[in-house]
Amino acid sequence: MGTLRGKTAIITGASSGIGKAAALLFAAEGASVVLGARRLAELNAVVLEIRQAGGESVCLAGDVQEEAFAKELVSLAVARYGGLDIGFNNAGTLGPMGPTPGIELHRWRETVDVNLTSAFLAAKYQVPAMLDRGAGSLIFTSTFVGHTVGFPGVAAYAASKSGLVGLAQALASEFGPRGIRVNALLPGGTDTSMGRAMNATDDAIAHVASLHALKRIAQPVEVARAALFLASDYASFVTGTAMLVDGGVSINRT
Repeated sequence: MGTLRGKTAIITGASSGIGKAAALLFAAEGASVVLGARRLAELNAVVLEIRQAGGESVCLAGDVQEEAFAKELVSLAVARYGGLDIGFNNAGTLGPMGPTPGIELHRWRETVDVNLTSAFLAAKYQVPAMLDRGAGSLIFTSTFVGHTVGFPGVAAYAASKSGLVGLAQALASEFGPRGIRVNALLPGGTDTSMGRAMNATDDAIAHVASLHALKRIAQPVEVARAALFLASDYASFVTGTAMLVDGGVSINRT
């Protein structure tokens, strides 16, 4: 226990799924966590759970597409906890599904804004706060989809999420000399509301599970544990990576 003791972390998409699991885990490991998502009631419930377990947490509801929200999350972290050490920029959307020629431009742009531009906005404000600390860890939730495996009908999702790998590499090179590590986390199939939206029937879920070498999908906390590693000093020499946490879906052919 205490892997993140004395650290302050921002976690977006923290009202459910991987983000919620990370919020509970990071707080249990000693971090003060600033939680962001659109749904205030759900965020408040996570904050209450953390506080009842003896942890430190505050939350702010907002839309990661908005630059002001990125700035306000950092301001809250600094005002409440004195600075920022970790940014787990996890919020995302599946976006439009179906044949690519049928995707409306405004839906494409919305998906890119939520999945990719939001990460740029997060870094724009999180990096300066981390520089004030002399070090930090930025983490972006990407996916294996569009990186190691192609699937039909998810062009906006794949393109926007795979862009996070390039962003992480650029930032890692730019700010590595100043002590900031930047990595992309690439989960495989995970039992979240987004995963269930992508695979809406028991048969579809079973098929996705069969694609993985482990023949199952992940629980959110399993991905959160990988994020914890990247956030912690155990990953002190890890930066610029596309870290697969995918149950072997990228290599499996059985």
